[in-house]
Amino acid sequence: MPNRTDKISLMGSVSLGTGVMIGAGIFALVGQVAEFAGDFFPLAFFLGALVAAISSYSYVRYSSVNPSSGGIAMLLKDAYGPGVAAGSFTLFMYVSMVVAESLLARTFGTYLLRPFGLQDSTILVPILGAGAIVTAAIVNFIGNTLVERSATITAVLKIVGIAVLAIAGLIGVAAVGDGFRSQSSGDSIDFVGLLAGTTLCVLAYKGFTTITNQGDDIRDPKRNIARSILISLAICTVLYVLITVSVSSSIGAKGAVDARDYALAQAAEPFFGAWGVGITVAIAVVATLSGLLASLYSVSRLYAMLQTMRQAPSLPKSVPHQPMIITAGLAILVTVFLDLSQIASMGAFLYLSMDMAVQWGVIRHLRAKIDAHLWLPILTIVLDLAILIPFAILKAQSDLFTVIVAAVVAVAIITAQVVTIRTRERSLRG
Repeated sequence: MPNRTDKISLMGSVSLGTGVMIGAGIFALVGQVAEFAGDFFPLAFFLGALVAAISSYSYVRYSSVNPSSGGIAMLLKDAYGPGVAAGSFTLFMYVSMVVAESLLARTFGTYLLRPFGLQDSTILVPILGAGAIVTAAIVNFIGNTLVERSATITAVLKIVGIAVLAIAGLIGVAAVGDGFRSQSSGDSIDFVGLLAGTTLCVLAYKGFTTITNQGDDIRDPKRNIARSILISLAICTVLYVLITVSVSSSIGAKGAVDARDYALAQAAEPFFGAWGVGITVAIAVVATLSGLLASLYSVSRLYAMLQTMRQAPSLPKSVPHQPMIITAGLAILVTVFLDLSQIASMGAFLYLSMDMAVQWGVIRHLRAKIDAHLWLPILTIVLDLAILIPFAILKAQSDLFTVIVAAVVAVAIITAQVVTIRTRERSLRG
């Protein structure tokens, strides 16, 4: 894509965006969200789309005025200057994206092993996940054009596949005649749990931010970045709501929680038997692998921008493709040492923290430059806090270790940025 005559089309951009979004978010998070939101987990996915759509306004406005391959890195730099704040929150975003890649990788391993009853293997799942990351990195080395072309094909396969599964499931429920609430527990809505579940659902949509990293590699970026983000969000919202309603009708919230990491495959079994599970597994494998391809491309570009800004470490100059190697290496480490629940939670903490920093930067420093309406960034911060606080409270009660790990990672990033900035300032003075 560096070739100026071969820029990304709007369809290619949407394919890359949905390629990142339609992956682990829907295949791995349904059970985790149901654990928080209960019978109302489809509503949580809709609310997650609403939060992401409102949040996207600031990214759309900035990208439309200043299209850049740095995307969020450049936005934060413009808002806070080339200092600790911009570097820290950009790395929050970077790490949350790496974590998302690990979520894709472990989901790939989990679903691939589901037909053999080995989906809970603590050895095979991370091995397959690491192998998927290596494969995706190699494909990216071969050429970015291949990534775009494969993204377009796989995006169509994923959209059609998930839509067919969802609609077939809903038709199956209607044919049986038990009704869409037949698997409901009858429990009343738990608003705290619903908000906490929405936090994880935002992860299923946050892939829209990778579109901002395409910068002027996309045709007519001032118009098409915004279009690509909105189209990608709309497609994913419809698919996620349809498929979660289908899962709810098939196995209910309890069944989704019991299956947890492979709820979609479990939901296909009551109506469609073994072949339904097989089709779901096939779609999950395509979705996660294509998501890794698109994500590694976008996230490595973000890291390259950080290296250019001298806010991220580099390997020796003799090592080629450093952003891709570093990104893939970190994703493999997370894949090996954390499970799906821990990976998703850490990603949620880091991403929403970064998102609030972006919105505050727009409010304080960029509003006039990008001609932004003030109320939308303010509303985004309110919504982010409204879902993140209940999630943090419930997560601390059930899994304090993950909360501590996320806090340690955040402190380590900020500390590293302080050291990096001071070192850079000394070298400039010297």
